[in-house]
Amino acid sequence: MAASHADILAELTEIIHAVLGDFAADEPITMDTTFRDDLGMESIDVVSLAGRLQARYGNTVNFAHFVAKLDLETVGELRVGQLVEHIARSLDADGSGRDVPTGASPTVVEAVHS
Repeated sequence: MAASHADILAELTEIIHAVLGDFAADEPITMDTTFRDDLGMESIDVVSLAGRLQARYGNTVNFAHFVAKLDLETVGELRVGQLVEHIARSLDADGSGRDVPTGASPTVVEAVHS
């Protein structure tokens, strides 16, 4: 069964709000929302996001690998929808969609350095 983009967006929105806390934007998070410009996320926030994604999806969704494929400008302009699509592809490729919590990859810090 294919992962629902709407379900993933809803879950990712909760994770983003958990990462940003009181600094979360009042605007709704959509597929076109950018992490840097719209949400004001900084490198440390992205590292926290990566850790939460790792805790939620385990090795099924490798955020560091996803970001490492992008150039610095693209990382700066990364949209929530791009991450939703990556998560959906990863879950579909895995076929299980099960939670397998593991520790966050230290390479995330290097991949998202801004």
